Amino acid sequence: MEIDLQGIINPTLLTFKTVGVSLVLFLAVGVPIAYLLSFKKLRFRWFLDTFVTLPLIFPPIAVGFFLLLLLGKNGFIGSFFARFDISFIFTFNGLVIAGFVAGLPLMVKPLQSAIELFPMSIKEASYMSGKGAFYTLVFIILPSIKKSLFACLIIASTRAMGEVGITLMLGGNIIGKTDTMSLAIYNAVFDGEHELALVLSGVLVIISLIFFVGLHFLQKER
Repeated sequence: MEIDLQGIINPTLLTFKTVGVSLVLFLAVGVPIAYLLSFKKLRFRWFLDTFVTLPLIFPPIAVGFFLLLLLGKNGFIGSFFARFDISFIFTFNGLVIAGFVAGLPLMVKPLQSAIELFPMSIKEASYMSGKGAFYTLVFIILPSIKKSLFACLIIASTRAMGEVGITLMLGGNIIGKTDTMSLAIYNAVFDGEHELALVLSGVLVIISLIFFVGLHFLQKER
């Protein structure tokens, strides 16, 4: 059976784009959240911690359903963005949100632990010298734990790449538009195109191995 190359290329490129944007969000949002959670006396810390950890312990399809309610055109969040003609449901934006939400706990929790293990004396010295929290995080803490940061990014990215449940709810699995590699494999099996499913699975295995090797070398150099 002849395999349609576009059936491989399109989902692969879409997955890379989704993971790429999610990676930026992990840095822009995940790192500050991890830093905030490292403060034991932070007010409402328990709420933020629960919000971040929830996708890790809650069924992805249920998380996707709640996000669907929030981000839909009539949802609490979606209705606001709809005023600016920004949509999250059945669009690329939805895929990014799905990958980001799925990978966020794996980005935040290990990084939070690494920040908490950073010597408090150095943090306090930075604060006493007049440096703010942002400067301390970006120029003092993160450079010192950069291997942990890279490891968190790799783990979170692989989780975002393999996300199915939340992606299915927000993206809708529209072939040629919102079918990431994981969903493309499901579609291929469902349609009886096992050769295509095998090739896509092989590509995912190769990508996953590359991530794994990178993670292995980071751990080995510690």
